[in-house]
Amino acid sequence: MPDAPDTRRAPGLTAAAAPPVAPGAGDRRTYEVRTFGCQMNVHDSERISGLLEGAGLSRVEGGQADVVVFNTCAVRENADNKLYGNLGILKAVKEARPDLQIAVGGCLAQKDRETILKKAPWVDAVFGTHNIGALPALLERARHNQDAQLEILESLDVFPSTLPTRRESVYAGWVSISVGCNNTCTFCIVPSLRGKERDRRPGEILAEIEALVADGAVEVTLLGQNVNSYGVEFGDRGAFAKLLRACGSIEGLERVRFTSPHPAAFTDDVIDAMAETPNVMPQLHMPLQSGSDRVLKAMRRSYRSSRFLGILERVRDRMPSAAISTDIIVGFPGETEEDFQATLDVVEQSRFATAFTFQYSRRPGTPAADLPDQLPKAVVQERFERLTALQDRISREENARQVGTVVEVLVTDQQGRKGGETHRLTGRARDQRLVHFSVPDGGPVPRPGDVVTVPVTEAASFHLLSDPAPEQYAVRRSRAGDAWDRSQADSCGVPAPSGAGPDGGGPAGAPRPVALGMPSLPVRGGRP
Repeated sequence: MPDAPDTRRAPGLTAAAAPPVAPGAGDRRTYEVRTFGCQMNVHDSERISGLLEGAGLSRVEGGQADVVVFNTCAVRENADNKLYGNLGILKAVKEARPDLQIAVGGCLAQKDRETILKKAPWVDAVFGTHNIGALPALLERARHNQDAQLEILESLDVFPSTLPTRRESVYAGWVSISVGCNNTCTFCIVPSLRGKERDRRPGEILAEIEALVADGAVEVTLLGQNVNSYGVEFGDRGAFAKLLRACGSIEGLERVRFTSPHPAAFTDDVIDAMAETPNVMPQLHMPLQSGSDRVLKAMRRSYRSSRFLGILERVRDRMPSAAISTDIIVGFPGETEEDFQATLDVVEQSRFATAFTFQYSRRPGTPAADLPDQLPKAVVQERFERLTALQDRISREENARQVGTVVEVLVTDQQGRKGGETHRLTGRARDQRLVHFSVPDGGPVPRPGDVVTVPVTEAASFHLLSDPAPEQYAVRRSRAGDAWDRSQADSCGVPAPSGAGPDGGGPAGAPRPVALGMPSLPVRGGRP
């Protein structure tokens, strides 16, 4: 049973019994969700949007929303400043519009709790990482009682995947396979905010993926704080590799990705499953954090640089074209120039396609915050600049090796910074590299969710370019593209184009603003 929540609520009104957020007079009330942080937060925000739409709100299409929700991160030091800066801007808006409601959730809310209401008493509701589903009830109580509502649970109330979802993409989706983390990295505050690892049963995960595919998605990303420890809760240490292989049998699912694994728990059966399952993409995000064994020990990362490099070698042996990315922290307490040079050496050997580099951020409540030898900002900045310069060079060299190859690109609804000038469209290759491509004169224009096959004609550090001749350009219209057509038709209130019918997961023009939670999904027999 969950621990008793830290809560303030109206007498006689529980989260389960509370009515949905009441719409104001006239038009439906509108909402906006502002997301800070990792992919897990992005996925949680889809749940928050689904809950609010299920409670009668609609997403704001311009102007000021009636409800603004901040889904926060607590990993970086500037997370607090970002939140309170945004809240400060909204204070004046709320003074002019008292009916505006502001809610704060996510990791920073789980950590700071009453502090948020003390610093920003104009906030209406604060909720944590374990009780996202309580948000509509908290907002309604705040409106009814004219008093801020705080509810923080200490352990998971309802697994997030049982909540309704408003997906941000019709062609791709996130699927949580676990929440929480059992590791004790000294720099990380996530385990104390997300709790111990909780694993979903494989049958539930596969049923959710099948539902996404039926709704038009062709790509899914499996999410967990440490995906390759999946199964430890129900006693199957090979469960993650089995899950990847099971994804290979889902008809219509073209691309499977996952994030993030932990090098200490990464096993060869996962490498084999990746290499032998056609729809698992040749792409791996493997956090390094530091190339110094001494620093890794201080971080409690429970692996050393030789093991990390060995994993990369085995991955590339099975999948020579795999693109590998990583996370690296610069300036961990006590890091010497020798330690930092070890990181540069490992980065040079690893040949990452890209790296997410961070300057160490001292977070109260983590063991590393109390370590001696906290480094001066100037030292950390200088090392950070050397590391990013090295990785930018490597990324540029690795991308240059792609010139002349032919790539299969899943078209997205995003556009490059210069897309308006160049008229290029954007998508992701199978290895997750970003590709900006042009459509030859007279060539068919793909929809988001369609797949194009093009040659790589130029490369930069952070993307590939393709300007194909007509004979080098091919488009495959997909179920995901049909789903995109339907979503655009729904949003405009016009019939869907012909051809966007049952093969896209439903009748032409059928509205699908919010996906149902997992309790409504059937689980096929024979799955664990």
